[in-house]
Amino acid sequence: MLGTAGLGLRLRREATDGPWGRGRTWSEVLRKSLHRGLVLSTGSFLAYEAHKVTFGFAEVHASFKVEEVIEQADYLYGSGETEKLYQLLVQHKNSDDAELLWRLARASRDLAQLSSTSAEEKKQLTYDSFEYAKKALEKNESNSAAHKWYGICLSDVGDYEGIKTKIGNAIVIKEHFQRAIELNPKDATTIHLIGIWCYSFAEMPWYQRKIAATLFATPPTSTFQEALRYFHMAEEADPNFYSKNLLFLGKTYLKLNNKKMALLWLSKAKEYPAQTEEDKQVQKEALELLNSI
Repeated sequence: MLGTAGLGLRLRREATDGPWGRGRTWSEVLRKSLHRGLVLSTGSFLAYEAHKVTFGFAEVHASFKVEEVIEQADYLYGSGETEKLYQLLVQHKNSDDAELLWRLARASRDLAQLSSTSAEEKKQLTYDSFEYAKKALEKNESNSAAHKWYGICLSDVGDYEGIKTKIGNAIVIKEHFQRAIELNPKDATTIHLIGIWCYSFAEMPWYQRKIAATLFATPPTSTFQEALRYFHMAEEADPNFYSKNLLFLGKTYLKLNNKKMALLWLSKAKEYPAQTEEDKQVQKEALELLNSI
């Protein structure tokens, strides 16, 4: 219920978090990198090769510049170079820098999601990503992105530990998402994730409610109205930022029997420019829902 599928955590490529990346576009990252003499291209990946030559593939010296590694990482993330990004960041898994660690958690999770990743590797990467996110929080509790990815990765781990664990982790997950928003109120993605959390609990089937009642003195609950509020908050923070937010606005209005508003938002989701496979799936679901109304 509250694993990655339940929470809808198939996240689109988002703007970078944290002090090195907040509010910057990928072109700005690249321009600054080029200014530093780092020629980054998805073809030759010269920056990464230079990094290996300088520091050695097996050993990374303590003198590396965190900001430069982060810029390389953000460029690769924006370019969809999942494996190269992971190879770059995993060298710094023993770092004490929260900015590097939450990016490694995200990269590990993204690698786990690839269709080419085996089931065994996916499980290991899932647990690794949670440990990296946990360490990032230990190093800097005031890092918004660390809280967000801790919540996401904790949700992923629940997929392997059963429905009781997933429901038991639900309150902790929401608390970290809320803390992330306190630290970065304009993070539309995290606001959307709380909306998904609320939506999931609002439509929780009876047998899962019984499990929740055995785990908590006061089981977590939510309503479609609360979910709707968060989806609108996300849209206000960053209009048209994510096809799935448009879709869930439409779906939530359907749950509330407001067909007029459901038609509006489902139409927006259907017309959203499809840049990813997820966007295509959103378009398909939106069209099916529109045809059913």
